[in-house]
Amino acid sequence: MNKFSKKLVSLGTCIAICSTAVFAGGCSSSKSSSDGGEIDMEALEKEEKELKPDYTVSYDGIKTASISAGVSVHDPSILKVDDTYYIYGSHMSSAKSTDLRNWTSIGDGYDLSNPVYKNFLSNDEAFKYAGGAFSAIPTDDNGTHVWAPDVVYNKKQKKYFMYFCTSSTWNASNLCYATSDSPEGPFEWKGALIYSGFTSDTLKDTDVLDYVSEDYAKKHYINDKGGTEEYNYNECPNAIDPTTFYDEDGKMWMVYGSWSGGIFLLEIDEDTGKVIHPKADEKNNVDAYFGKRLIGGGHVAIEGPWIEYDKEAGYYYLFVSYGSLVSNGGYQIRVFRSKKVDGDYVDMKGNTPKPDSGDESFFGLKLSGNYMLPSLEKAYMATGHNSALIDTDGKRYIVNHTRFDDGTEAHEPRVHQYLLNEDGWPCMLPYATDGETVSEKGYDKEKIIGEYYVVDQDTTVDGNIAEPFKLIFTDKGSVFGKDIKGIWTVKDGTYYVTIKYGDDEFKGVFCEMNDEAGTKCMTFSAVSKNKSLWGVRYYK
Repeated sequence: MNKFSKKLVSLGTCIAICSTAVFAGGCSSSKSSSDGGEIDMEALEKEEKELKPDYTVSYDGIKTASISAGVSVHDPSILKVDDTYYIYGSHMSSAKSTDLRNWTSIGDGYDLSNPVYKNFLSNDEAFKYAGGAFSAIPTDDNGTHVWAPDVVYNKKQKKYFMYFCTSSTWNASNLCYATSDSPEGPFEWKGALIYSGFTSDTLKDTDVLDYVSEDYAKKHYINDKGGTEEYNYNECPNAIDPTTFYDEDGKMWMVYGSWSGGIFLLEIDEDTGKVIHPKADEKNNVDAYFGKRLIGGGHVAIEGPWIEYDKEAGYYYLFVSYGSLVSNGGYQIRVFRSKKVDGDYVDMKGNTPKPDSGDESFFGLKLSGNYMLPSLEKAYMATGHNSALIDTDGKRYIVNHTRFDDGTEAHEPRVHQYLLNEDGWPCMLPYATDGETVSEKGYDKEKIIGEYYVVDQDTTVDGNIAEPFKLIFTDKGSVFGKDIKGIWTVKDGTYYVTIKYGDDEFKGVFCEMNDEAGTKCMTFSAVSKNKSLWGVRYYK
């Protein structure tokens, strides 16, 4: 196992439940905390000596289990219809569930008999530009590729619309759409929407010149490398990973994009299901063909966008994935937010990645990467390409695929509930959802205080696994771990928690839930400076 450095931390034996910070001891040898108060380090050192905590991590007595979703659906996009949840994924795989844990396949693979896709594989038009042996830009393996479908119910047409991409090379792609009267299909191909990866030779195979002049297209979309042309992938998108949604005013939108020019936004005409090409506005990063660039560019690792409007929070949340999707590629979920559908989308530090921003790891709140937790039979890896859902009961879910630390590239879908912290930032709960409901009034101290297994997701983009360490919350409001001394507080009458140590102030939530083996435990999820901290406490 490729292990992350073990920082053993024990969330002390007690947690002070109050709305203001609780400080241990007197006022000498103090360190400023982010709320303007001070942490009395001398008093903390004294308390730690009296406690004599053991920071050794041991899983003795904790039951482990291997849960199985029953299907493999890559890049899962979720849709709920009545009491049934549907997920649609790459490679023409789809499944349904009634509990978000156990899934049944309704169609899988590039097969003419796949019931979800009507005659896709025998329809030359569906793959005319990219994605098959008969395309304008044949794939390296001469195969057909259908990636990252998303299904939305078009309220005006009263039909289900599937948006998806066919792909050829690493940037020659085509966004398309299909329709059906049922979420289970069959979906019938209707047309192509956006093209990418073209040069002067293949420009004629696209609709680009319907919206911009040939001179403009050659100047902005194509680079001439001394007689050899290439697509301007640093500034223009790879036309993949489309997802669609309604904004607060009932307008329909599509967000799409990937490595290359970044993540772009286009409005959808609800009457036709087709994209609405905007007027060019260079000052605001709006292109007449591709739409508005929201984040990214410069060919850095970013893909799989999903925008979820949260009426209660008053924000649009833009989820994306970083890294390479293989098990050791650092694949992970990040999130930005905006008050307006077209941005600006910013992270916890108020920053937005742009084409010249460089290292993507500095941008976006990292919700989930590679990690190990008690009760898991093996570490979860490459937890990425997510969709999101705010259910009819108000619960919020993140749906992604995960690989495992088992030497293979096998993957399964997973669904985690997420809660918003006091500042409106998503906090993803540590374990796959199992019907848990957070206590709006908070939890008794006896359920909270004690030792926690904790993982710090940090902000790296690599194949390392975040391993558990111990933290200890005491009844005096102290937090102890190996080389860690700090304080914690819970806002009175709520499930909101604040944890402070070092230079970090993590603001998050408590939630009682079952681990992967079905054992009830107390968990917390908190975020600070674009990183997530998860904790798990087992009852004695």
